[in-house]
Amino acid sequence: MTIRERRFSRDGLTPFQRFYLIFFALTVLSPLIPMIIASFAFRWFWPDLLPSEWWASARHTLTQPIGWDYVFSPYSRLFTAIRNTLVIGFSVTLLCLAISLPAARVLAREKFRAKGLVEFFLLTPLIVPEVAIGLGVLLIFIQLGLAGSFVGIVLAHLIPTVPYAIRVLTSVFQNLSTDYEEQAMVLGANPLKTFWHITLPMIFPGIMAGGLFVFLVSSNVFLLTFFVGRGQVETLPTLLFTKVSSGGVLDPVTAGITLITMLPGIILLLITERFIREEVFAKGFSG
Repeated sequence: MTIRERRFSRDGLTPFQRFYLIFFALTVLSPLIPMIIASFAFRWFWPDLLPSEWWASARHTLTQPIGWDYVFSPYSRLFTAIRNTLVIGFSVTLLCLAISLPAARVLAREKFRAKGLVEFFLLTPLIVPEVAIGLGVLLIFIQLGLAGSFVGIVLAHLIPTVPYAIRVLTSVFQNLSTDYEEQAMVLGANPLKTFWHITLPMIFPGIMAGGLFVFLVSSNVFLLTFFVGRGQVETLPTLLFTKVSSGGVLDPVTAGITLITMLPGIILLLITERFIREEVFAKGFSG
């Protein structure tokens, strides 16, 4: 074995690369360690490095649910928040993709005057402060009777999600060759059949990538949900804000809900890594 071969491990990484990856992982995961410990703690006071009493040992001595018992009890309203988050997230994803697909196709393939202005206008929801958007949307939705409703929150979530979806799908259409569609039309397929049998299967990985990203953004929107929902529709972000603002400390219940709030992002990341290749985000389908 040569010196160069000894420098690489079986996974093809040098010692420096392995050290860098471990350092990066610890940097990302280190903020979660106190959160995980706090979720299983019962008494944890400064300056103790570890809790003086754990939830598992204290839960049998009390009549009221504490820690994870309280998190999964009806008193925490966790399951209601999860249901609302999933319903709103999937609704926003379907509606956002229906809006973004034709817009992305036009922006990617058509040339027209003020195209740059339209693209800039589509990005303005990401530039304007979310507080200003939320207050303006709330005033309009109060007059329309949409404040405090699922429909109002779904429509409000389209404001920050549509720009992201259009950017992802525009990149997919820009790198999609039109040869297959043109050949289908030459053989007699109408535009609808061409889109359904040719275009849609080719851009499906990009649609999946955009849809997962839209759902992740929607499931983490707080201000728009808080303003438009008016406290009548509770999601995971609003539930977490209620727990944090009520006590101002990281108690076991707040830590547990925080960890659960992170799950959608982790699950979607695993799905993305498993089913969608990296080049989908940058190149789309290349045939």
